[in-house]
Amino acid sequence: MLAPVGQGYNHSQPMGRRHDQIMPELTAWIERQRVFFVATAPLAADGLVNCSPKGLDTLRILTPRVVAYLDLTGSGIETVAHVRENGRVALMFCAFDGPPRILRLHGRGSVLTFGDAGFADLLARFPELPGVRSIIRVDVQRIADSCGFGVPQYEFVGERDQLAKWTAAKGDAALADYRKAKNAVSIDGLPGLKPPFG
Repeated sequence: MLAPVGQGYNHSQPMGRRHDQIMPELTAWIERQRVFFVATAPLAADGLVNCSPKGLDTLRILTPRVVAYLDLTGSGIETVAHVRENGRVALMFCAFDGPPRILRLHGRGSVLTFGDAGFADLLARFPELPGVRSIIRVDVQRIADSCGFGVPQYEFVGERDQLAKWTAAKGDAALADYRKAKNAVSIDGLPGLKPPFG
């Protein structure tokens, strides 16, 4: 049983609790978080593990066991490449204000891009954000939280506007060229985005 909103942990509650589903209280807590982190890794033992922060309004809980987030254009393509290779992905949320809590969602991911079946319908569930290059859909296999006592408190000031300005300044054609140059393969040489890149 999760603690009520605003109550958080106390010393009588177990740390590292498991949940069968993303229930409404947990959904509400996730939706209040301004940032989350995505971790993936290639299969190769010497491959590089990746962890990426995600902000803006990019996450949706589709069902109690399925989540999805918008993958916006950036200089790397590690998550897409790793998910396409092996599907393993973990999302981590942590409270930077209010009662402490860390939540991890482990699961199997899939990558949807423009033209893929279901992409347009899923995209419609998100706000219009600049630079969308894919959607990562995660079938959640494990839901677990922990104390978060060691996470510092921060005050949210606002979202950054640099991505929107950068995307608008580039325009569609230049953005496609950028993705072709930066997002076709991962730093370990795994396939990333596929043509067309715009």
